[in-house]
Amino acid sequence: MDLELGPADADFRSDVRAFLDEHLSEELRAAVAASTGTFCDLSAMSRWHAILNERGWVAPDWPMEFGGPGWSDTQRHIFASECALAGAPPTHTFGIRMCGPVLIRFGTPEQQLHYLPRILTGEHRWCQGYSEPGSGSDLASLKTAARSDGDDYIVSGSKIWTTLAHQATHMFCLVRTDFDVRAQAGITFLLIDMSTPGISIRPIVNIAGDHEFNQVFFDEVRVPKINRVGDENAGWAVAKHLLEFERGGNYAAGLRARLGWVRRLAVNSQADDESFRCRLARAEIEVTAVEMQERRVISALSLGEAPGNAASLLKLQGSELTQKLDELAIEAVGPRMSPVDAEADVAMGRYLYDRSVTIFGGTSEIQRNIIARTVLAL
Repeated sequence: MDLELGPADADFRSDVRAFLDEHLSEELRAAVAASTGTFCDLSAMSRWHAILNERGWVAPDWPMEFGGPGWSDTQRHIFASECALAGAPPTHTFGIRMCGPVLIRFGTPEQQLHYLPRILTGEHRWCQGYSEPGSGSDLASLKTAARSDGDDYIVSGSKIWTTLAHQATHMFCLVRTDFDVRAQAGITFLLIDMSTPGISIRPIVNIAGDHEFNQVFFDEVRVPKINRVGDENAGWAVAKHLLEFERGGNYAAGLRARLGWVRRLAVNSQADDESFRCRLARAEIEVTAVEMQERRVISALSLGEAPGNAASLLKLQGSELTQKLDELAIEAVGPRMSPVDAEADVAMGRYLYDRSVTIFGGTSEIQRNIIARTVLAL
């Protein structure tokens, strides 16, 4: 595996860096730096989304015929890494990285024509209706029901831990349309307009004091059947395809940026602590290991090979290493922890928020089970 970029990819990286230098303002960087959760404020996210859309770079994974830039796997990796290292805000992720690819793979031409351009512009902001009270890791046990009524489904039930539902215009949602078959066989994938009568949202403020999560209730909500993606009772295959996008991605650059943040926090408090320096060095080795794993995946993809179980491996490594870096950050700011210290406040907020990163998108236990079954044949 050649770890060096070829001339064309090196030129592309230079173009991306020049673009970021020109368009990523200090105000946008500051919004990310002050964020404790996965997402910064909606205003910054929307402005960055619009900037990227104007350049044609907002949907790196999409084919050109649907508005994507037509990049190679290596170029997508370069772009994501440079954005993370530069401290760029996220885009409207649930539409760009989840719903969009699902519609490109499974959607009807009419659905693609209606939804995809609006995802690109940011007119439609999406949330994910998967988890329910009692149906998280065992997603196939979900009970939110959709009964057929002519040209519509009538949806009743609730979804929980619904990230950014309070800001979303639409939800992609798993519902049960058959209770008399094997659990996975009775699930259907629906697109739901969040302004539909019968939908209510209850905020869930997390331990870090952030409002990203919600519980969403459906009380006899009427959803047109033209909003179904794929066949009735065949939503499980659609859901699994989407989870590949949720669990995969670029962890290494974000981890490298967070490692640098921890180092800056530690300059005045832990510089002479040998134990701290050793643990920070071990964390850097683990970040490098994630970088190598990602490069192996990119190399395989560029050769037309399947990446195998890389999504689960990277999800496991990336989420657990995030928590290790948070713990080091708390130790670094500990001597000056104060409610009026902005850096310490962000460090504590990230530490508290990131307790969830080994849960959402598939718990660490689930990832280990997948790896044990598919890699070790246990």
